[in-house]
Amino acid sequence: MSALVGVSPLLLLVAAGLSIMVIDAFTTDRSELALVTTASLFVAAAVAGALLVGSDVATPPEVVSRYLAVDRLGLFFDVVICVGAGLSTLLAGGYLREHGFERGEFYVLVIFTAFGAMVLARAVDLLSIFLGLETMSLGAYALVAYRRTSARAIEGAVKYFLLGSFAAAILLFGSALLYGATGHTDLTGIQQSVASGEADAILTIFGLVMMVVGLTFKVGAVPFHMWVPDAYEGAATPVTTFMSVAVKAAAVAVMVRVLVGAFGDPSTMGLYTGWTPVIVLLAVITMIYGNLAALAQSSVKRMLAYSSIAHAGYILVGLAAAHEVGSFAVSAVLYYMAAYTVSNVLAFGSLILMGSKGKEAVSYDDLAGAGRRHPMAAFPFAIGVLSLLGMPPTAGFFGKYYVFSAAVQAGGPMVWLAALGVLASAVGAYYYLKVIVYLFMREPEEDAPIAVPMQSGYVVVALVLAGYYVMKMGITPSRYLDWAVSAASGFIG
Repeated sequence: MSALVGVSPLLLLVAAGLSIMVIDAFTTDRSELALVTTASLFVAAAVAGALLVGSDVATPPEVVSRYLAVDRLGLFFDVVICVGAGLSTLLAGGYLREHGFERGEFYVLVIFTAFGAMVLARAVDLLSIFLGLETMSLGAYALVAYRRTSARAIEGAVKYFLLGSFAAAILLFGSALLYGATGHTDLTGIQQSVASGEADAILTIFGLVMMVVGLTFKVGAVPFHMWVPDAYEGAATPVTTFMSVAVKAAAVAVMVRVLVGAFGDPSTMGLYTGWTPVIVLLAVITMIYGNLAALAQSSVKRMLAYSSIAHAGYILVGLAAAHEVGSFAVSAVLYYMAAYTVSNVLAFGSLILMGSKGKEAVSYDDLAGAGRRHPMAAFPFAIGVLSLLGMPPTAGFFGKYYVFSAAVQAGGPMVWLAALGVLASAVGAYYYLKVIVYLFMREPEEDAPIAVPMQSGYVVVALVLAGYYVMKMGITPSRYLDWAVSAASGFIG
């Protein structure tokens, strides 16, 4: 059993998901399912965290290690995914009950979608990449459409499903080309085949390009972002929160494994490391488009959706810098994902707390004057958007600082990419600070829809936890950066 310790967070989620299915089948009282699900996810995160900061983990049987990595990089993303999913289910415990559509299958879907995301983040074989991607994606499609009576939710789910299916097909075809070019499905075998010159160059390049297209779709990078605004806006807000952190984190993890791990060594991979200019271009257009599109939104939820696209661009900046500065850039990306997770939970969770049954706060006008009417809901919202903006002393400040520092250390054109990232963040200041202006400096309309905000202990606890880590990671970032550095150093070596 000790050989399976490294994959114990995955096993815990499988056991929790099956248990919740049984509990849901034999009880009509679903009031505590949110608590059980959250506890399961936090326990899995705690186990992964203990393994991350502890000594080396025993190598699992070959049938496992052949497809799933047991390393600090995977454990770091286990923590990020489980914490993001756990906070999202806490938010769901208040939101779903308030709006009258709490059902047990929601929590089962969250757990197995998180499981798929963790498999994807650990995947070191083309087969496990695809299986993890599809396990995660199918759950995400169902979660977007969970509010079955909402035409907007169904529309967002259908768009997400159709575009996601195309992206998965492209990734699968790229995987087939890589297998045809190298004769291997494992990333190590692919790397060795390419480095030795045995691989077919044309097939390898086309296969890598198609895999990058499929993965950037899940990250939400332009021009593969079309699903993001509609899916984020149509989904129930806890689902939007979960997708924006867990799905993005898993896609970033596998991009690090494929691009930096398998195709990132210029001394052996030669021209195959030419993916860096492509990632730079994607980062540029993603940062610019995401921020400019967010400026034009009247819906706060849709604005946060477009801002998540912009954040995908900032993450790509760090990924592009990994070609030159290696583990430092990867650790910056890891820290950024952790900071983005708690910041996004705080922003979306505050938006949930602003609403009430049948009266969600979605527009800027809905938030007008909330800082005076409902200060306990408005204050965490302000902290969340300031962290997403990158203001000190929040987690988001150091997230952007480390990512842009990695680009500056990479030198050359990457310095200009970092400068563009700073300018794009300055553009983002307009729509983030606009939220604060409406919260604290605008008078509410006479018929303001949100007279009484939601009263939910679950949502409050989620906001307290997210707010605590947003500030703690901003005031004392060294511990969390050390964990990120340890994970990145162990991966790159």
